Amino acid sequence: MSADNPDSTVNLNEQKAREQLIDLAADFYDQFARGDIPEMTLPTRTKSNIVFDEDSGVWVYGDRTSTRSANSVRGARKLLKAAYTVEFLANQLDENRSSTLRELYYLSESWDSEEAQFSTQDESNQLVEDLEIVSSVTREDFHMRPEESGAKLMGPLLLREQTRRGDREIHCQEDVGQGGYQIPNNPDTIEFLDHDIDFVMCVETGGMRDRLVENGFDTDYDCMVVHLGGQPARATRRIIKRLHDELDRPVVVFCDGDPWSYRIFGSVAYGSIKSAHLSEYLATPEARYVGIRPQDIVDYDLPTDPLSDSDVNALESELDDPRFQTDFWEEQIELQLDIEKKAEQQALAAQGLDFVTDTYLPERLGEMGVI
Repeated sequence: MSADNPDSTVNLNEQKAREQLIDLAADFYDQFARGDIPEMTLPTRTKSNIVFDEDSGVWVYGDRTSTRSANSVRGARKLLKAAYTVEFLANQLDENRSSTLRELYYLSESWDSEEAQFSTQDESNQLVEDLEIVSSVTREDFHMRPEESGAKLMGPLLLREQTRRGDREIHCQEDVGQGGYQIPNNPDTIEFLDHDIDFVMCVETGGMRDRLVENGFDTDYDCMVVHLGGQPARATRRIIKRLHDELDRPVVVFCDGDPWSYRIFGSVAYGSIKSAHLSEYLATPEARYVGIRPQDIVDYDLPTDPLSDSDVNALESELDDPRFQTDFWEEQIELQLDIEKKAEQQALAAQGLDFVTDTYLPERLGEMGVI
């Protein structure tokens, strides 16, 4: 059970968010007052500037920085857009309202300066991430929401969530349908009340998630099944971390056997370049990879597809990726390059619909000491 009161924690975070936004605007003003050319300094957001933090066990930005300066027309436009966005976010917090990243992009069309309007949603998304970095506050505390991720939970967990009609308690097996409990945009508003969870299993695909639930894997093994929905949203990664840290339960990740799925595991365990400033908030470095492994393709003679050129390039890139520089990953990636094959989770169905829950996962989890 969580020792913190989610309501008080969220309120403090929102107060900090507004203070940080005001401080950022004041910094711009002070630079103008001194006669300085306004600028904003950020970490360089490239793979070459990602370093491993020994204390937290996750990948974070290094010491290299980039400066957004108004000494060029392009730089001035970026800072103008930042100023308008800061004002919008501060007003949004004052009014206790929220908006989506997509809405911010369209809202800029109404701003009185055409130069402050965003040309693409990628541009507005990037700016919100920049403001997270310089303010050390998450976009959730700015009341910014992504589009719906659809990721869900199914398992023996009783929680309390905030709703427009007050708090309500939900059991993530008994009070939900086959679809499960949908993860909210800000999982820090959820309070864990009670549970019978032995371990947390993160599943990449909806098809495999449905197979596990239909076969009763969550009840048979007291497992919390978390649907990742492909590359997991921040809310999904955040609740995985909370389940691990607050309930002290092991986390395992079950993905397809291809390089893109290995990166999904990497984002859960170690963070990603895009959100390296939030790795300690989102990443679960203790997470372990269950499969599909290239060795499984060989051992179980799984149905496969040939590696494409982009697959090969991605695998070779992962050999240089610090998140995969372990004996296990180097051995598996080298094997996959050798056999030139990849396989999906559902390929296990070639052995029968119950094989994954009756044989594959129990044996693998037993070997790992999880069950």
